[in-house]
Amino acid sequence: MPVTAQEAAAHFIAQFREPPHWIVRAPGRVNLIGEHTDYNDGFVLPMAIDRAAWIALRPRDDRRVIVHSIDHDRTAEFSLDRLSNDRAGWIEYLKGTAWSLQETGRRLVGWEGVLIGDVPQGAGLSSSAALEMAAARAFSAVSRWPWDPIAMAQLAQRAENHWIGVQCGIMDPLISAAGRAGHALLIDCRTLALAPVPLPPETVVVVLDTATRRGLVDSAYNERRRQCEAAARFFGVPALRDVTLEHFQAAVDRLDLIARRRAGHVVTENHRTQEAAESMRCGDAVALGRLMSESHASLRDNFEVSSDALNAIVEAAAVQPSCYGARMTGAGFGGCAVALVKAQSADEFVARVSKIYQEKTSQTPTVYICQPADGAELLVNDRPPR
Repeated sequence: MPVTAQEAAAHFIAQFREPPHWIVRAPGRVNLIGEHTDYNDGFVLPMAIDRAAWIALRPRDDRRVIVHSIDHDRTAEFSLDRLSNDRAGWIEYLKGTAWSLQETGRRLVGWEGVLIGDVPQGAGLSSSAALEMAAARAFSAVSRWPWDPIAMAQLAQRAENHWIGVQCGIMDPLISAAGRAGHALLIDCRTLALAPVPLPPETVVVVLDTATRRGLVDSAYNERRRQCEAAARFFGVPALRDVTLEHFQAAVDRLDLIARRRAGHVVTENHRTQEAAESMRCGDAVALGRLMSESHASLRDNFEVSSDALNAIVEAAAVQPSCYGARMTGAGFGGCAVALVKAQSADEFVARVSKIYQEKTSQTPTVYICQPADGAELLVNDRPPR
């Protein structure tokens, strides 16, 4: 079962012997389509999910932050006046967020609290962005400055890029900050324009966790980004977002094999993502599912970021009569796939796909039927801050 505010409050009371002043939550996300397009200034179509990072907290009189992680059974702390990157695991996401906020001149207040979450780590569901956005929401609450989802997402991206060392795009923190219940968001990663689009009627989104993991910092993620930047230079444009299908096809014979594959994926994926949003506006689950399946083929063959496990679970999903389409989601090399499924058959779909995947790989998947959730939010406790 997903973590609740009541559960977060109970952990705080067990740790501090009084109720928290605030509880914040920030969701993970699943990307329906538009993979590896965000750092190419393109289009993505994620939805926030009903799994999140939660922080229950109270203010401190000094400028220290002390956090007890329920999931890691560990307490960590740092001073807002002496931030240093110690490569100390989960606490670096909070420190990096504080660093990014203070770099903009925001005055931060110290706090103490408990952290608990149910976004699977390393699965491609953006547990890191959920943690960063929960930290930003906590600092916003205790420091008493207004919450701006887009600005906070940009600062969380800066923390990820420069403190953590992963050259991620804007999608993950932005959907965690600005998600909308019942909808996915079509995000223009250049302008940051947000357009909510509803799921097709009588469908659900199913996340299929392969139980395989990858580490983004040490993976080929940064290499793919460099390859895309090189392809954009070939076309003489700021980013591959500016290359049309016609422009790409006219130049394809002059590209080396790697550039042809990488650019080919990004250019066609941008087109698919915009088509997918229109399909959702029309309630066309069949068209959306087809586009998702085409996306997976491109990620597998052109961008080369899938894996045997991801391919196996996508194939197991695709043969189910209740499945409109499926694809890997996230950066790749392991983690999760996502499927669009008839709502009335979701439980049967879960059972069948789990069985087939386990028989093929000897791995036991974890499967989540997800609901689109709101973005980062503050739940105000009825106790006045001291």
